[in-house]
Amino acid sequence: MSLQTQPAAPLPSQAGGRLTMPIQTGMDEEVRRLIARLGADAVRNSDGTELPGIVSELATKVYSTYFVGRGDNAWADAHPDEATRIFLMSNRVAATADGPVSIDLLASWFADQVRPDTDCDVTRWWQAHDRTTGQELPATAWSIGAGGRTVTLHEALAGHVYTVSFLAIQTWDPTQMYNYLTNGWDEDPTRVKEKPFDVRHEATWSHVRAHLSAWLTKHPEVDVVRFTTFFYHFTLVYGADATERFVDWFGYSASVSVPALEAFEEEYGYRLTAEDFVDAGYYNSPFRVPTRAFRDWIDFQQRFVCSRVRELTDAVHAQGKEAMMFLGDNWIGTEPYGEHFATTGLDAVVGSVGSGATCRMIADIPHVRYTEGRFLPYFFPDVFHPGGDPVSEANRSWLEARRAIVRSPLDRIGYGGYLSLAVEHPDFIDRVEQIVAEFRAIHERSAGLRPLTPGFKVAVINSWGRLRSWMTHMVAHALWYRQTYTYLGVLEALSGLPVDVEFLSFDDVRAGLAPEVKVLICAGAEGTAFSGGEQWADAELVAQVSSFVAAGGGLIGVGAPSAHPAHGVTFQLADVLGVDREIGWGLSTRRRAPEGEEHFITRDLTGGLDDGEGTPDIVVTSPATRVLDAADGQVRLAVHELGRGRAVYATGLPYSAQNSRLLHRAIFWSAGCQKEFSAWAALDPRVEVAAYPDRRTTLVINNSLEPVTTTVPTPQGPRTVRLEEGGHQWLTAASQ
Repeated sequence: MSLQTQPAAPLPSQAGGRLTMPIQTGMDEEVRRLIARLGADAVRNSDGTELPGIVSELATKVYSTYFVGRGDNAWADAHPDEATRIFLMSNRVAATADGPVSIDLLASWFADQVRPDTDCDVTRWWQAHDRTTGQELPATAWSIGAGGRTVTLHEALAGHVYTVSFLAIQTWDPTQMYNYLTNGWDEDPTRVKEKPFDVRHEATWSHVRAHLSAWLTKHPEVDVVRFTTFFYHFTLVYGADATERFVDWFGYSASVSVPALEAFEEEYGYRLTAEDFVDAGYYNSPFRVPTRAFRDWIDFQQRFVCSRVRELTDAVHAQGKEAMMFLGDNWIGTEPYGEHFATTGLDAVVGSVGSGATCRMIADIPHVRYTEGRFLPYFFPDVFHPGGDPVSEANRSWLEARRAIVRSPLDRIGYGGYLSLAVEHPDFIDRVEQIVAEFRAIHERSAGLRPLTPGFKVAVINSWGRLRSWMTHMVAHALWYRQTYTYLGVLEALSGLPVDVEFLSFDDVRAGLAPEVKVLICAGAEGTAFSGGEQWADAELVAQVSSFVAAGGGLIGVGAPSAHPAHGVTFQLADVLGVDREIGWGLSTRRRAPEGEEHFITRDLTGGLDDGEGTPDIVVTSPATRVLDAADGQVRLAVHELGRGRAVYATGLPYSAQNSRLLHRAIFWSAGCQKEFSAWAALDPRVEVAAYPDRRTTLVINNSLEPVTTTVPTPQGPRTVRLEEGGHQWLTAASQ
């Protein structure tokens, strides 16, 4: 029976709760019917919808979106100098002859969204660079044209490439712009393009505080103020064709203002420039090894943002309401794993669930009373249209998220968008009913507790550490990218495995590892913040990891762990991993031909390793290295022992049931616990098992869209189960 047609189990009369449903005006009877059918105990509006007049009659908790830094164009128009700013860089322009070169600053940026700020001190906040030499040009070497859109370099050199980095005014809020363009709001005369404003300016901050106070008084029906979000949007800038040109969900480039930059200089004792933000055009993406200046700016802005968020949450609490933050949109400065987040006083965080990793990213957030996942698909016309298939997306989203929910339960789930679109797909509503019932069952049967784990920790190490827990290798949330899915697969697998996971920075590793950490994972492409790049030039870091393994620890490297060519090797941990990457410098050295052999780690592999994009030219460096998978004379999977410890290397590990099982086995083998593995894994890799602390309750889930019969471990002994496609079973001691 397919998931699409499987009838939902009837809900007991007392069942319900843990569900937030989007509602809108003009659907009163449909709203009442769906609340009763789905057991929703909370309702919400969305960007572009209004709460209907019946909301106070629904006997549910009422969420209302609240926009702190947008939605008041009268204020924005009256205070244009207090709009938010962003640092941008022009196109790279090659000079074809000596002499003047003109650069159009907005040639590839969306003029409806940004415009150059020519009212600031451009000699201080703008920069022109010769990118061929890497040198900044003096301010006397360039001038701004009429209208402020072009810059002329007076004495460019033939064959050299030039850019101009400039402070720009944001004239359209990026999220509202995205929704506006996606939904065709330009055809609606009531829609306005909302302008953002910056609370760094005291007048705007006073206005924001007063507006919130008045709004709270005006809306007694609202129980939860859903801040969407606060002050600074992640870096989302459209190109001249009105489509995304640069998007970085972690970007701080749009959190700048002259008052903030001046305050930073006064506190830290040094001046930031445009280049510290545009970063030669990389904009400090999370894949870049962060500079000291960028780290300082992040901490500086987080302290400021969190302090002002606290003032808003205090105002909300004073009215007897809850304060919820949406993990997205204007979330910059409120990173929930940062050291300042605890000071915000927020009651809850809600975020979009696009995978198991993003689910854990929300569920593991500390310092809040509850977490909520907004499930996909969003009720927008890009999915909900005639001929659309929202059920398939709902199935994929649920099966990936369920693994993570089992390990670290969300407190609530919900949906967003236009309910009027969703009800046109009754098969989707049927599927939502099933998903909600299953989610509630997980909470009720597990009592909200996490299942048992083996008692040791797995630490993912990278340049960001705890700050970006469960967020590595993401560009725009969990969207697919060819260059990242191979590594994001490691995180996705970990999100549903029965192990305790934490995220450590390289500074944390240098400071020493806690005794409960048994396995380190370093995964990423060469030169990135995740594999470490030049961090591995530090001999102390190399020695710490090598000593950890030699003393009995485990190391799992994926892709280019510790890649930094120096001292005769590309991987600075080559002597631990037993493999290295050939970059052309050692071709004269004859190396051992790799030949695969059987091993505990590969016992569940069928048809060889899927390493995704892989990593080329991996070679054996030690006679003790055991190659488990090879192709075209290149190592793809290998193990190596050093002292009392063990290391595993894989060229790539995209998420799949087989690769998740391989990582599970690799963790237990590298931790020296392979004899215990059968107590934590079903015989079939498509099935996962969670045993709960009472040692009488076990949950078995089928992560595939095929029926599976397999043997699973329970505290009372092995049990054979048959699971429907995507199905689950609860096993209790009495049923053994």
